[in-house]
Amino acid sequence: MIEIWKTHESRNELLYLDTIEKGCWINMISPSEEELEMVIKSLGLEQNMIRDPLDDEEKPRVDIDEDQTLIIVDIPYVYEDDGSIKYETVPMGLLQVRDDYIITICSKQTSLLERFRNGQIRDFYTYKKTRFILQILYHVAKDFLKYLKHIDKKTEFLEKSLHKSMRNKELYKLMELSKSLVYFTTSLKSNETVLDRLVTGRVIKLYEEDHDILEDTIIENKQAIEMANIYSSILSGMMDAFASIISNNQNVVMKFLAAMTIVMAIPNMVYSFFGQNIQIPFQSNPLMWLYVLIGSIILSSLVAYFLYKWDMF
Repeated sequence: MIEIWKTHESRNELLYLDTIEKGCWINMISPSEEELEMVIKSLGLEQNMIRDPLDDEEKPRVDIDEDQTLIIVDIPYVYEDDGSIKYETVPMGLLQVRDDYIITICSKQTSLLERFRNGQIRDFYTYKKTRFILQILYHVAKDFLKYLKHIDKKTEFLEKSLHKSMRNKELYKLMELSKSLVYFTTSLKSNETVLDRLVTGRVIKLYEEDHDILEDTIIENKQAIEMANIYSSILSGMMDAFASIISNNQNVVMKFLAAMTIVMAIPNMVYSFFGQNIQIPFQSNPLMWLYVLIGSIILSSLVAYFLYKWDMF
């Protein structure tokens, strides 16, 4: 999919265009081969500049080639799979072509750029390329913080569920959240390297009013890194603790079942002895069955008492 947007300079209104014009924003979401070739030929782009961000394994970096500047950052990607919410990251490319065009390229549809299209971002103009790039980077960091809080709330919910459950289902969900935190932490640290390069002003031209946005972005990104590290440590400790608790509960149950097996085996042994087809003293006594029953109960009770003393129950 490819969209072309441009801010009307006199009315400050975002307009949808059918053709590429100077000062426009070209938004490419999982573009087809035909769309890629069209943009490449229309703007004279290098092939790798527009194709690299579509690789899910591409790492955040900055690439400059004459009049084309490519900034690749990782952004949060949230989707639903098998009834549960998954948190991952995908690369997104910000390609500035001369001072005429800004292109965003991503392989997944995310809510980040929809907020720009829907007019939810203040002071957003497609012809102010540097500010537009910095605004995107700022909201990327804000999204990481938002989803980190979501992960923390889900962790608290699963913790309460684990207090009442002996199943592994909740532990599997915690493992998924732990994996998401690893994705987030790795991506945030890589994004931090990109932001540090932007501070120099040699990658994109920084104007006086843009320095505050970049500083705020760096602060938000550092805060997200700290939160991700803290949540990851908490989650790791929680998983280890609950895994030990579940294992201990299982051992308690197995110990109880073993003790019950021993206690229940006593009457069976007694009745087996007196049920032998041989001559046994007092077997002609009509109350012998009652004596055997009472003896079995007494023996079972004594064994149960000693097992209780040995903390088997």
